[in-house]
Amino acid sequence: MLQRIAMLSAHTSPLEQPGDGDAGGMNVYVLELSRQLAARGIEVEVFTRATSRHQPAVHDAEPGIRVHHVAAGPFEGLEKNDLPSQLCSFVRDVLRAEVEREPGHFDLVHSHYWLSGQVGTVARERWNVPLVHTMHTMAKVKNAMLADGDAAEPIGRIYGEEEIVRLADRLIANTAEERRELIELYDAAPDRVAVVHPGVDVEVFRPGRHAEARELLGIPADAALILFAGRIQPLKAPDVVLKAAAVLLERDPALRERLVVAVVGGASGSGLEHPTALADLNVELGLQDVVRFVPTVSQRELADWYAAATVACVPSHNESFGLVAIEAQACGTPVVAARVGGLSTAVSDGVTGVLVDGHDPADYASALHPLLTDPGLRDAMSHKAVRHAEGFGWDVTADRTLAVYDQAVIAHQEATA
Repeated sequence: MLQRIAMLSAHTSPLEQPGDGDAGGMNVYVLELSRQLAARGIEVEVFTRATSRHQPAVHDAEPGIRVHHVAAGPFEGLEKNDLPSQLCSFVRDVLRAEVEREPGHFDLVHSHYWLSGQVGTVARERWNVPLVHTMHTMAKVKNAMLADGDAAEPIGRIYGEEEIVRLADRLIANTAEERRELIELYDAAPDRVAVVHPGVDVEVFRPGRHAEARELLGIPADAALILFAGRIQPLKAPDVVLKAAAVLLERDPALRERLVVAVVGGASGSGLEHPTALADLNVELGLQDVVRFVPTVSQRELADWYAAATVACVPSHNESFGLVAIEAQACGTPVVAARVGGLSTAVSDGVTGVLVDGHDPADYASALHPLLTDPGLRDAMSHKAVRHAEGFGWDVTADRTLAVYDQAVIAHQEATA
């Protein structure tokens, strides 16, 4: 039975607030999975890069979860694309964590994102333990679906991902589509790729709070509220939401009396290069009386925004899964999303929301309008959305992940026999 797992999340800490900087769905994934494993009696040690001199080197975040803040490069001002040059320092400190313990301290390594996977391949060899890797996003997929203003992922990342696919004992894909991409684009062996959907905390993200949430947030009871939640960067396409709102008002001017567009989140990635771009677009479109920009909030306050919304809009150019879509549905809010990546799994088209081909704001306006103006349609999708989201609990995610761990242990033993 597994007793201790080294969880590698090099470029972003699970303790960071999702929605700002590089913190997003992966942070939630690592933390919630670690909680589930700890609840099953498995000790989890998370290794992440320190981003402040004030962070303790080791922090017992919760019972059974220890977070190591590894000093690798300057604490501040280091962007994600600068991190590969700091991996040697990160690897050194991760390996030291084993040296200072009895041999065989860790039973398995689970790495997240390609930077961590590079570290994981070294730990696998030095510790002689199985490596399980979750990509979360892949360079070849991102480069095929770039948004305007986004730079292509570097060739070094592609080489790194190919090496991880070759060396990992097991790969976890968020969806069947991601599994197909790993096999077709990276030549992953089909029997080494398992599909495990991410989950949702149904105690935090829960339905039946529409009126209560609106009162808490100061949203009028009759408002037609479109919610965008996530990092503000071209990949997530928040501009499409604003442009769709402008189209809605052009087609139905009377809607202006009720329309509210809430953009919840902070600038990230290439969005940091033009941090005022979305606000400038808002002025250009004449939506100052409609759009509310809300800084990154806690998970519980985010749940209030989901619950208050009439509809959530997720027009991303690429999503490995799209936790925002599942969290919104768990709160009883239908979703209009791009038909890309994991969103095709997260949203049941025509049942719990609407999937849109492409990123034409006019198409999003057409999908949003019925949900904003037909309460019967919105309520019908709301009830089905809750039932759909119930199938994505983190307990299910953990059980299926543990099954993959067991397969990885067996595969590693056979490979090293």
